[in-house]
Amino acid sequence: MGRRLNDVIAALPDDRRARVEARFGELKVEVESLGELRRAAGKAQAEIASALKIKQPSVSKIEKQADMYLSTLRSYVEAIGGRLDLIVHLPSRAPIRIERLGDVVGAGTESVEKRDRPSRGTRARAARAE
Repeated sequence: MGRRLNDVIAALPDDRRARVEARFGELKVEVESLGELRRAAGKAQAEIASALKIKQPSVSKIEKQADMYLSTLRSYVEAIGGRLDLIVHLPSRAPIRIERLGDVVGAGTESVEKRDRPSRGTRARAARAE
């Protein structure tokens, strides 16, 4: 016969049991799906559908998707009253926040798109000069 998880945890040394319980607490607050996120926000699928101007079955479909556009995810998160932040962590840089793909905002950094591309005025002047 197998052992119960509670029995295994109870048999652990106190310090190990404390670490397991602390990690459990951390994981318990994490959300594994959009449906859980919506429920945590106290919203019904019908409310989200209304905010997104789609039908309720479409909300269900979004919640079951494993892959989606960031714009869809951002709209969904905003519909439940949240804000989506996309942060990129690179080993040798401060975290970089992406507002829109093509725009990067971070600690003391400007948008990559703006930095690497001439302004409209500069492009227009260059076009007239040709």
